[in-house]
Amino acid sequence: MKHRFTPYLQKVKRCCLQPTLYFFLLILSSTILLAQDWAQLNYYKKANDTLAIPLAGENRVVFMGNSITQGWIQSRPHFFEDKPYINRGIGGQTTPQMLLRFRQDVIALKPKAVVILAGTNDIAGNTGPSTLSEIAGHIKSMCELAKSHQIQVILCSVLPAEDYPWQPGKDPKNKIPALNRLLKTYAQQREVYYLDYFEAMANKNNGLDPVYSYDGVHLTDQGYAFIEPMVEQALRDLGIGL
Repeated sequence: MKHRFTPYLQKVKRCCLQPTLYFFLLILSSTILLAQDWAQLNYYKKANDTLAIPLAGENRVVFMGNSITQGWIQSRPHFFEDKPYINRGIGGQTTPQMLLRFRQDVIALKPKAVVILAGTNDIAGNTGPSTLSEIAGHIKSMCELAKSHQIQVILCSVLPAEDYPWQPGKDPKNKIPALNRLLKTYAQQREVYYLDYFEAMANKNNGLDPVYSYDGVHLTDQGYAFIEPMVEQALRDLGIGL
């Protein structure tokens, strides 16, 4: 990705700077750019601005999440085509980032329902350490924002993961089930629809089998094919089926 630091970095590289220092500066400049839009509020801004208001009787659904959600439309675009489904996943995001952009990327789009799949990147520590209670709190806040705007919520369990290839040793095989218990209890108490992907997909190690995931975290085409009827059934249960 080219940005305003690129010409400077190219000059530095031409001056025979040590490769390690060059890449450190590249990472630092990328971090500075991300810090200017930490929640990536501009990621879908243009798409949101050009999106028409829902038609009368349109059962618009927004899918909010991270790379697993974003990868869904990339892997299986036909699931979203000719349907009032709007994908608002951003790779690598954690729940506080999603919460910050929830108003513009969900509420302002006036959907009938939102499908929230979030939390695994928090356990991985993508934006720093978080307790399970803090992660659950951010997700609860998204649910409550949606409900206060008459948007029905499908709260998805965090998908299984035995470990994270980019951040090993974070113990997701134990932390994800614990987080899911918090989310399930909240959903029962607040009458929020809870969609349990974990129970349906986890193997004996609380991970994903290769048929469902190519790296133990992100879904394969077959993995998405497995969850699609589950989410569509959930929408029908809420009276939002097509």
